[in-house]
Amino acid sequence: MKNILLEDFKRYNLSKINLRTLFFVFISHPIPGLKFMTIFRLAQNYRRKNRLLFYFFFYWLRRLKVKYGFDISYRTQIGKGFYIGHFGNIVIHGDAIIGENCNISQGITIGVSNYGEKKGVPTIGNRVFIGPNACVFGNISIGNNVTIGANAVVTDTIADGKTVLTSKMILLDKDLSSYYIHEYSN
Repeated sequence: MKNILLEDFKRYNLSKINLRTLFFVFISHPIPGLKFMTIFRLAQNYRRKNRLLFYFFFYWLRRLKVKYGFDISYRTQIGKGFYIGHFGNIVIHGDAIIGENCNISQGITIGVSNYGEKKGVPTIGNRVFIGPNACVFGNISIGNNVTIGANAVVTDTIADGKTVLTSKMILLDKDLSSYYIHEYSN
């Protein structure tokens, strides 16, 4: 347990776990991603070992979910060295599997597909970066050393060492602002 937490701390440039670093992470300069992952790891650790401690950390984790906008189930399998770059609007399905030393950004979704041949949740390899507002859906595998760019929607398996980018923006020569901007008159 301590080894996993230490690897998480190292991703935030903190080389050891002691009272000073814990004070820094939780009170003086809270780091939302690391604070959440520390409580997440403790809830997972005590899930089958000590019900009283599990419920303590479980309720603390629920409060942090609301505070920071992280909807990550305590059931999710996340490897050591997990890094959450920014807080807000992060959704990860409870059955998802995420490898070691992965980075996720704000606004990402790692979710389930409820129909078709890819019904299920993704498995994500080691050293994967998932950019802002990216989505990964279905029973697919994301290989090791993969970069998923901002706003990408991934629904197919990605091999090791690949980069996924979104398509080029589309520019219409038509003013549609009146459909979205409503002015009120008295």
